[in-house]
Amino acid sequence: MSAGTTRIHAERALVEGREVADIVIEVTDGRISAITSGASAEATDLRLGTVLAGSGNAHSHAFHRALRGRTHDGVAGSAGDFWRWREQMYAVAGRLTPDSYERLAEAVFAEMLVTGWTSVAEFHYVHHRPDGTPYEDPNAFGVALARAAARVGIRLTLLDTLYLTSGPGKDLLPEQRRFGDRTAEAWSDRWEGLRDRGILPPWREGAGSTATVGAAIHSIRAVRPDDIAIVADRLPTDVPLHVHLSEQPAENEQSLAAYGRTPTQVLADAGALSPRTWLVHATHLTEDDIALIADSGAGVVMCPTTEADLGDGIGPARELADAGVRIALGSDQNAVVDPWLEVRGLEAGERLRSRQRGRFSPAELEGARANEGYAAGGLRGGLHVGACADLVELDPGSVRTAGAALDQLALAATATDVTTVVVGGRVVVENGRLADGRDPATMITEALEEIR
Repeated sequence: MSAGTTRIHAERALVEGREVADIVIEVTDGRISAITSGASAEATDLRLGTVLAGSGNAHSHAFHRALRGRTHDGVAGSAGDFWRWREQMYAVAGRLTPDSYERLAEAVFAEMLVTGWTSVAEFHYVHHRPDGTPYEDPNAFGVALARAAARVGIRLTLLDTLYLTSGPGKDLLPEQRRFGDRTAEAWSDRWEGLRDRGILPPWREGAGSTATVGAAIHSIRAVRPDDIAIVADRLPTDVPLHVHLSEQPAENEQSLAAYGRTPTQVLADAGALSPRTWLVHATHLTEDDIALIADSGAGVVMCPTTEADLGDGIGPARELADAGVRIALGSDQNAVVDPWLEVRGLEAGERLRSRQRGRFSPAELEGARANEGYAAGGLRGGLHVGACADLVELDPGSVRTAGAALDQLALAATATDVTTVVVGGRVVVENGRLADGRDPATMITEALEEIR
């Protein structure tokens, strides 16, 4: 073992779909440098029990957490639809300051960690003052999010988002002005400033780095095709690019009316579909859309608990996977923060849609939770050499998990069963609290009081 390398011993672990006993994971500069099975623990090892790779949250809006348990007013459908929910979301966004958002995000990221999310791709579009004028630091919100993630120890890919219109050919609404940068070129200049900040290194998968910068196009509703093309041309080719896509039928209808093409076709024609692209939701796709996505090498991020909560519908996950499209999972609006429920939601949605069981194998579900969840953030996840040394220890003997096979533990566990969380080889969570003893529930309560 080289100098600067630490060891983690696990009684058993799921390694590339196989249960391995007495495993030693060596960690160098925050990454897995060696894995040995059948090895004895040493006195200085970090000793764990049942271990899975960390969960990669491929899509989050941290501030949406403030809406949890507050949007289901009325009865018999009178609580409204996605568009009514969006109005409530805008009201929360309007109350945020960089300082209050930093405290809220820190609490939300802490909640993610204790549930087993070890990385998060934060789709970030609150940039400016409510009237749209920049702060003295035009990236004050982005830097606040980076600080929040660093203080709790979660891996962050900050997806700074371009947002220019309220719909095809329509100016931003007053409540959307703080999201916009006027032009794609102005956004690109601000993005480059964020990338070059010392607190956030230029985008790379650098050893030991816990924060990287990615980019996002909010949606076809919010960015014109010509501006999408500017982003595709100016953004470095190794930077992950995320886009909300076809979440609602109305989005497809608007795109067809304005451009004569589906949102997927608009992205393809603008040069924005490639292996670095991740399409969020992709709920309402045509067969041609699926073929375009597959041919481009782009991935899809599904957010089952949010798609259910907002009444979006159930996307064609199996068809996408059969076409060779990578699928990752995200918590999106954070009405639920639990990677294990997202795993089950992916499979349950498919069962409801097809009336068949076993639509995804345990290995496919594990890949969506860990490997692809990390890939969407431009990182390497999973339990293998070269991956981020991010691990989750689960209790295999709880009332929920007792008797479950290790490769199906993710279909039985919930966040309550997470006992220890490791990021970069370092313990960041123990028994529901951060390593420094802080309680995420207290953190969230205090942060929410500040913005209500």
